[in-house]
Amino acid sequence: MRVHATPLTDLVVVDSLPATDHRGRFARWFCTEALAPFLGRRGIVQINQSITHRPGAVRGLHFQNAPDAEMKLVRCTHGRVWDVAVDLRPDSPTFLRWHAEELSAANARMMVIPEGFAHGFQVLEPDSELLYLMTAPYRPDSAGGIRYDDPSLAIAWPLAVTDISDRDLAWPPYDAEALPIDSECEEANR
Repeated sequence: MRVHATPLTDLVVVDSLPATDHRGRFARWFCTEALAPFLGRRGIVQINQSITHRPGAVRGLHFQNAPDAEMKLVRCTHGRVWDVAVDLRPDSPTFLRWHAEELSAANARMMVIPEGFAHGFQVLEPDSELLYLMTAPYRPDSAGGIRYDDPSLAIAWPLAVTDISDRDLAWPPYDAEALPIDSECEEANR
């Protein structure tokens, strides 16, 4: 595994280094030892899968508030997506900046999204599938979000948006007073 920094503080991308031969391909997708500098004392407590059918569909931007804030390790296992993370930590030098990576089954790339970030993605190929490794269980009362088209973020989605849930359309634009993102939870996990 090879870990790359991104322009956003604490957000990293991990490339698996597949071994290929006449039989096919083998790649390490998770390694506690290699990811220890980022995971700290966190453990993986939940694994989720999403399949999204239509190119252009957007899911997000989602996060969980403290004390249920979560780190997400996100991989595309089928198809191709444009994966976005937004830094919502008010004390961060990259506050309100976003970073995107193309994740695909072919590139075996993973985004490690720390607590205090919103996450979303846009599907680039039909029937794209994501696998999420989570450091906290989903808690509906802690769930939050920001509209995918929030003008203060100005995310440059690569395709026209073809499909989005009513729930995701109902998220408000960013409001510092309304979003109680707490970076203390992240610090406790280091």
